[in-house]
Amino acid sequence: MNIETFREYCLQKKGVTEEFPFDEQTLVFKVMGKMFALSGLERVPSQVNLKCDPERGIALREEYDGTIIAGYHMSKTHWNTLFIESLPQNLVLELTDHSYDLVVAKLTKKLKMALDNL
Repeated sequence: MNIETFREYCLQKKGVTEEFPFDEQTLVFKVMGKMFALSGLERVPSQVNLKCDPERGIALREEYDGTIIAGYHMSKTHWNTLFIESLPQNLVLELTDHSYDLVVAKLTKKLKMALDNL
């Protein structure tokens, strides 16, 4: 999967925006203002950081040693870095959905209602 396909997938999800809050190279995807994915566009090969359940994150790092690592410049407990060009596309999409769902689950009631009304 390339970064453009990843971007298109993220943007089709409900309530998602893209921003460059840190610099011109770090693309951040947010749902209702809360970050669920980011990518350093200058990184080769393409990499994305996604939130992940801590236990699942450890298992993924063991199973996909070297292509899924602890989150680069992120909480190593809650974030993973994926080398998306080296992983099956369906896995990247599944983990993107997982990250999105984790963030949505933690939204306030007010934000959840706003998301439901989009």
